[in-house]
Amino acid sequence: MRPTHLILIPAVLLVAACSSGAGSTGASTLAPSGSPATTIEVTLSDGFTIELASSTVPAGVPVTFVVTNAGAIDHEFFLGDEGAQEEHEQEMLAGGMGHDEPDGIAVQPGETKQLTHTFEEPGETLAGCHEAGHYAAGMKAAITVAG
Repeated sequence: MRPTHLILIPAVLLVAACSSGAGSTGASTLAPSGSPATTIEVTLSDGFTIELASSTVPAGVPVTFVVTNAGAIDHEFFLGDEGAQEEHEQEMLAGGMGHDEPDGIAVQPGETKQLTHTFEEPGETLAGCHEAGHYAAGMKAAITVAG
């Protein structure tokens, strides 16, 4: 009799490892360290909206935002409080964000990218798009960081 169960164990582990990612529904998963990780789907639209699958995130846990630009024009996804949003707005006016940053990503039309961020303190923060005129048109979303 052959030990077929030894062949199935690696196959089961491979399927489990490949089952998370961009197709996630926003549900929590388990991070390698054993602490819960959170994945949140985000849609950017040409109607100057940022739609979050959930607007509440945990403090002290990595949160991966899976950001899709569903529009036909460039957008970005930038995390920070009002002060950080204003500072980033000025940076964008002075020449734009030519590359991804720890707190923000540029997302081309039809593209999906991920940004992982750990919010250290409970409170309120924002996600915003600072392509020319987008933030002023209301392209932002409030995020509650729960303790």
